[in-house]
Amino acid sequence: MDVYFGIVIIHVLVGFLLVYFAAKAYKKTKYMPMLFLTLGFFLIVIGDTLLGDLLGISDKNIQNMIEEITEISGFVLVIIAVIKS
Repeated sequence: MDVYFGIVIIHVLVGFLLVYFAAKAYKKTKYMPMLFLTLGFFLIVIGDTLLGDLLGISDKNIQNMIEEITEISGFVLVIIAVIKS
């Protein structure tokens, strides 16, 4: 269990590092697709890691549904960013 928790911590750190650099690039360039990319990465990291693993909703079906909807929304934003760039 300690190894799994360590992997989750690394996953969150790397994910938020990606979001940080994307947000920094958007702030520097004000390029709208970069904003969509940043928000998409943020939702993917939040959905996959924080909502999926740490939220702890008692009903696993609802937890999985919330996780998947958040991730799908993130992927849609990433697709929009790629199309607009």
